[in-house]
Amino acid sequence: QAKEFESKGDLPEERAAYQKLVNQFVSSPDIAKWQKKLEDLNIKLLFSPTITPQSELYEIKPGDTLAKIAKQFNTTVELISKSNNLSSDRIIPGRKIKVWKAPFTIFVDKSQNVLLLKTAEDVFKTYIVSTGKDNCTPVGTFKIVNKLPNPTWFKSGAVVSPDSPDNVLGTRWMGFDLAGYGIHGTIEPQNLGKQVTEGCVRMSNPEVEELYTIVPVGTEVTIVN
Repeated sequence: QAKEFESKGDLPEERAAYQKLVNQFVSSPDIAKWQKKLEDLNIKLLFSPTITPQSELYEIKPGDTLAKIAKQFNTTVELISKSNNLSSDRIIPGRKIKVWKAPFTIFVDKSQNVLLLKTAEDVFKTYIVSTGKDNCTPVGTFKIVNKLPNPTWFKSGAVVSPDSPDNVLGTRWMGFDLAGYGIHGTIEPQNLGKQVTEGCVRMSNPEVEELYTIVPVGTEVTIVN
C-alpha cells in the first residue's frame, strides 16, 4: 500500500501507511527502515505546500509581513518561504499560504549522540550529532534564544570569521539560554556520533541548516545523559 501511494506521489497517504507499519509491527526487522522513511516523508510534507493536520491555509491580510505571520504562528520565516516556494519576502494580500502551527521541541540523548525533533510526543526527525567530550554537555531543559546564519566564532583570544576553514561552528548557530552553549554545524562531519565537542551539540551543516529552517527562537531543548 505504501509503495502504491509512493508511485502516485500521494505523500499524506504514503506517510499514513508507514506510520501504520511502525505502530503495528514494532518487532519487524524492517522497523528502522520504515521509521527512516516516515521521517523523510515528514520533512518532505513539511517543506511542501501540502496542507496537513498540523498546518493551515492562511489568507494574507493587508499589513502582513512574513515575520509578522511567523510570530503569530510561532514558526519561522524560512519555513513559510520554503513550504510555499516563495522567492522573496514580498507577499500579496488575499493570497493563501501554508503555515505550520504545531510547536516543535528538541530532545538530545548524549548516550546515543542523537537529536530528536519532536512534535507533541511524536518523533518527527532523528539526527546524529556530536556532544561534549567527557560528558561535558550540560543536562536540563533550555530554550533557543538566538539564531545566526554563518556565525562568527568568538574563541578565547581570537575572532574566527564565518568563511574561515577553522570556524568550528559551521554554517548555523542556535544559542541556548545558557551562555556559550547551543546547537551548531561542524567542520568535522567525520566525528558525528561521538563525544568530542567543548559542550555544544554539533550537527552536519546540511542538517543544522534544515533544523534552523524549522525551529523558531523560543523552542525548548531537553538534554539528558
